[in-house]
Amino acid sequence: MRWICHPPDEETVLSLARHFDLNPITAQLLVQRGLTSSEHIDAFFNPKLRQLEDPFRLSNMDRAVDRLRKAMRGGEEILVFGDYDVDGITSITLLVSILRRCGIFPRYIVPRRLQEGYGLTRAAIDRTLEEGSPDLFITVDCGTNSHREIGFLRDLEIDVLVIDHHTAKAEPPEDCILVNPHVYDRPDTPWRDLSAVGLVFKLVHGLLVQLRREDDRRAFEISLKNYLDLVALGTIADLVPLRAENRILAKAGLLRLRNTGRLGLKALFDVSGMALGSEIRPFDISFRLGPRLNASGRLADAAVPIEMLLGDDWDHCHKAAQMLDNVNRERQGIERSIFLQAEQQVEARYADHSGLVLYDPEWHTGVVGIVASRLMQKYHRPCIVLGAEGERARGSGRSIPGIDLVAVLKKCAPLLEHWGGHPMAVGVTLDPENVEALQKAFHEVVLQCAGGSLPTKEVELIDWLEPEQIREDLLDDLERFHPFGQGNPEPVFGIAGVVLKQRPEVFGNGHFRFRINPAGGIPISCIAWKMAHSVPATGQPLDMAVRLSWNYWNGRRNPQAQIVSWRAGGDSSQE
Repeated sequence: MRWICHPPDEETVLSLARHFDLNPITAQLLVQRGLTSSEHIDAFFNPKLRQLEDPFRLSNMDRAVDRLRKAMRGGEEILVFGDYDVDGITSITLLVSILRRCGIFPRYIVPRRLQEGYGLTRAAIDRTLEEGSPDLFITVDCGTNSHREIGFLRDLEIDVLVIDHHTAKAEPPEDCILVNPHVYDRPDTPWRDLSAVGLVFKLVHGLLVQLRREDDRRAFEISLKNYLDLVALGTIADLVPLRAENRILAKAGLLRLRNTGRLGLKALFDVSGMALGSEIRPFDISFRLGPRLNASGRLADAAVPIEMLLGDDWDHCHKAAQMLDNVNRERQGIERSIFLQAEQQVEARYADHSGLVLYDPEWHTGVVGIVASRLMQKYHRPCIVLGAEGERARGSGRSIPGIDLVAVLKKCAPLLEHWGGHPMAVGVTLDPENVEALQKAFHEVVLQCAGGSLPTKEVELIDWLEPEQIREDLLDDLERFHPFGQGNPEPVFGIAGVVLKQRPEVFGNGHFRFRINPAGGIPISCIAWKMAHSVPATGQPLDMAVRLSWNYWNGRRNPQAQIVSWRAGGDSSQE
């Protein structure tokens, strides 16, 4: 791993610090994010819901609201169809919740992953139509590339409304209403990177605006702030950039999530070991709440978490949450087993491949995306992991910064039957006979896109700090940069020359920790997750790359440094 540090111009930083009376380190973080005016700094530190743009500025939103309003006035049957991940689950829950408050009770459906595959498939549509044909078919978090399936629905005289944020592989589908900023809106618009649940929030916002114009009493009784817990869940779990409107929605949504009134979420908090009213971070969504909501869709029925989130009976909600917790434990065991087998494949056969395609017909397709993510992180290479569904190989891919998987798969498309997703995450389906050819083509195209060699794994330091500089005011300032995520990464600082007097304590499942007490500074607890295989020695200078934060526990807060990487002090060969 290479450590790099490119601090911005010192005079620019000091000038900003003087002008706004900021800690120089805080000023440096702002400069690196391109925030140098009072307007931009205030908007970043104090994001407000009133800063959200008019929903009708999104392309086709006026048409979407008009069609939904027509269905409501005419008593038409509405069906909401969505993906089985957290973004899809929260999108369905949000839209169904608002429509119910307006006296409309739509059906909703989520594809059964193992039987029907991903997205808007014919198999899922056929199951939907067994209960009758709706008048309006709304898809959330899928549908942009479902030309054939939309055509099938239109042949049945069913109107289709698509709310999606996935990249279009070709021309957008015709004869439907598509709301997708990645298809129609400029890259610089503040809503461009909204997740599906963010777009659904825009849709219901526009709907309520229209209903209030019509003086509909029910619309005045609905406060969208009460639904921001769902928006934060889907937005953060889907790893969209937390900037512009996403930052506003995520920050307000995390506050709402902290004191949610939703029984389903309270039950999920309980089984996840989280206390209502406690500080909620993106970490809690990514590693506690999100995996449990995801687990049912991966291994069982994704309708369960939706029913839980919509539920108003505590016993029912808690039983559903316990079921999700149990399924998540099962998922973890399956994932560990597949990861170990995939590791063996890499080491035995594909160690020299720039892009990894790994396949075993026995692997469970519900967890291969998680495995691909772990392998990508370990080997720092784009990775696709495939299992088998029926007579097809199906799986997911994850990429590294600088390699666009959509661009890569476009060049591999002749070998694929279905594929789609984002530059960093994709889903693919192909004939198993083409797997070997895909392994070769994927390796070659990735290498080509990387310019002949993959980028070295790097840790980018904001700056080097003396331990004495880690004070309460700095940690308080870092709190103001939350929530961290895509587009607003958590800063990593370098601390040089720390000498340990006692051997770090190894604990848990492969972690270690120790404490430093800088002269003239505050004691800092240092913790390294999953790094017990490499524990620093005592009595020798140690350089650390760390993330700094307050650690909240039992109503108290203590300074903490989470170790990202460490090396022997002064080892410049890694810079």
